[in-house]
Amino acid sequence: MKSHILFLFIAIFTVTGCAKDAVVNQTEIAIKPHKHGQQLENKGICADPTTLPTSLCSETATATFDNKGVLWVTWVNNDHIYVQSSSDKGITFTTPVKVNTIAEPVAAKGESRPKIKLNKKGHIYLTWVRTLDKKRSTYVRFSRSTDGGQHFSEPVTVNDNLEIIRHRFDSMAIGKNGEIFIAWLDARDTEAAKKAGQKFAGISLYYTWSDDGGQHFHPNKRIADHTCECCRLDTAVNKDNTPVIAWRHIFEGGIRDHAIVKFKDWNTPGKLLHLGNENWKIDACPHHGPGLSIADDGTYHAVWFSNSDSKQGLFYAHSKNSGQSFSKPVNFGNAGASHPHLLALGHQVVVAWQEFDGKNNTIQIMKSADAGNHWTKPEAIVTIADMLDEPFLVGDDQKIYLSWHAQLHDYQLKPID
Repeated sequence: MKSHILFLFIAIFTVTGCAKDAVVNQTEIAIKPHKHGQQLENKGICADPTTLPTSLCSETATATFDNKGVLWVTWVNNDHIYVQSSSDKGITFTTPVKVNTIAEPVAAKGESRPKIKLNKKGHIYLTWVRTLDKKRSTYVRFSRSTDGGQHFSEPVTVNDNLEIIRHRFDSMAIGKNGEIFIAWLDARDTEAAKKAGQKFAGISLYYTWSDDGGQHFHPNKRIADHTCECCRLDTAVNKDNTPVIAWRHIFEGGIRDHAIVKFKDWNTPGKLLHLGNENWKIDACPHHGPGLSIADDGTYHAVWFSNSDSKQGLFYAHSKNSGQSFSKPVNFGNAGASHPHLLALGHQVVVAWQEFDGKNNTIQIMKSADAGNHWTKPEAIVTIADMLDEPFLVGDDQKIYLSWHAQLHDYQLKPID
């Protein structure tokens, strides 16, 4: 299953960060729930600010399941974030509800997009990145709903450094007791070094967390210096209820491989460990972050992209000792493969990724029934000539689903058998 990916996406996307909790009443949008199969005929309608909001006009859609099996999806339309739910696995959706009543520019493209998670009580949490007036300057934002998505709190900024600089590529995880963990890439140390006339490779990884359901957040703390500037993070919660985070790091010598940290407790990051050893030396931004999923038995499953001289393509590996060591990486995907994601449910593990052949975008998956030891052959699930959002995997307690979206097409959810 080895491959050689000969091209590289080099792109920098700016993305955007607590305060008192204020609940804002939302006016329901006068639009009927729609069924799949509808497609927007007139592309110009998406540029019309008077058009009723629809996910068809969004470049991205992010989804999750609650503990009752209800699907929740968030997307962006005309500088507003919307949330919808589906109780029939994506066949029909409720009326979209606006999260931010005051419009603000939201990063919602590629690896930068709003995130949505729920706790066991059904409280809904969203994070996103607000872009600012200064180039590449952004804040990380947060809002919550405690009434099933009928109303959302006034958005707050979670980065307590309020310089007009980069705070971006947020990632969120919810603990077993309702803890809210938010991490992001932050340029405060880079800017401080610049003012002091010193060099600083990349930017830094910061986090905050809340133990009262998002009413207040603890002061920001640094996890690591010298992270890659423009690759997504991924976070998960270990079986001992501590956060785990994976990201692309800048190691000594300009090596941009991946790193992983398991927290000792919610206040204390653990040791930085190497994830993957491709030794990719590059002074640029690959814009490809890792995927991380932790199974109920504590096994870490990870996927990532590399384009080093000797190891090119997409890779999968797992760890049974909390990231201290990983299995021999499995190289998968064809030329043009990118943005892998994965999800583990018991011993079942599914990996999804996107491939572009110069004409069509294809979503591929491969499956393992034995915790990542053996894999099926890759299978093409979707082929489309239009611009395709990155594929993600979501799951309820019983099944894994492929979640994907293309602009001017309906959001899609497909069960993986």
